[in-house]
Amino acid sequence: MERRKFIKGSAIIGATVAIPELLKAASGLFDAAGARKVYRILNTDKTMVGTLPVLRAFAGDHNDYVSPYVFFDEFGPVKVNPNDTPLRVDAHPHAGVIPITYFLEGSGHHRDSLNYDFQITKGDFMMFNSGRGAIHMEETGQQLYKNGGIYHGFQIWLNAPAKFKFTDPTANVFHSDKMADIKEKEYKAKIILGQMFDAKSKIETMFPVFYFHINMNAGCKLSIPVDETHNAFIYVIKGNLETEGKVQAKANQVILFERGKNLVNIFSSEGTELLLLGGRPHNEPVFAYGPFVMNSEEEIRKCYDDYRKGKMGNPALVNGK
Repeated sequence: MERRKFIKGSAIIGATVAIPELLKAASGLFDAAGARKVYRILNTDKTMVGTLPVLRAFAGDHNDYVSPYVFFDEFGPVKVNPNDTPLRVDAHPHAGVIPITYFLEGSGHHRDSLNYDFQITKGDFMMFNSGRGAIHMEETGQQLYKNGGIYHGFQIWLNAPAKFKFTDPTANVFHSDKMADIKEKEYKAKIILGQMFDAKSKIETMFPVFYFHINMNAGCKLSIPVDETHNAFIYVIKGNLETEGKVQAKANQVILFERGKNLVNIFSSEGTELLLLGGRPHNEPVFAYGPFVMNSEEEIRKCYDDYRKGKMGNPALVNGK
């Protein structure tokens, strides 16, 4: 996908920052000793990727608070009628990153230069480890094209650490049987990556990372353990969310947390759907240009040279032409 220009280091670049709302003392949470502090709340920006409307939460910035993640898009929700022209992002390369795609509704189609051709449906999770370089295309899936419906989900990039940036590329789709579920009276959670309480995903990763999809009922309080050295952030999908007993975030906002504490405390007054993500930060230089994320400008230039020489594959073949 077409992305932003050079991003160096972990500086905060061009962020859209929301002003936190201070809540009354009757709020559902108190400031617990082990709870993480909110660093900042971010707004999302509307943009287009191919023919697909997206909300972009961050793209290469805030690495001190979101690493090992490096890029975050919510696509849709978009209503698709039967036999509509597919929403599509034509063949494009990646290297040094792991684009991960999760569908809330609808279905998607992925085809790549590794000869994988996947139909991805609601609840599925895809990992495209681009390694030293590969090409893929993305569009609405066959099921959605035939029957119509809503196209809605997330594409988020994990930044591969330096030692894995030039490995062989791979792609996999994981179904719900590889994920863990928590179903309680007050909330339910899908553990896509990592472990939440005693529930652990079966999907293996190259480095410590977590990705939780949580639905909280009205009045629900959660205190979620996280490694105090790891990053953690929240994306609010629907509803409002309180944390620290004084900060409220709305739908389509991101809560960035400081490290150093081992609990993420959250409260939903009216019901909230959210993603909680994070992991061990890489603490490495970040150089990004377009679809490539590397550790130096020289590595970026090598990626473009490899792409031009056809080492990542043939875009026309990936497009099906």
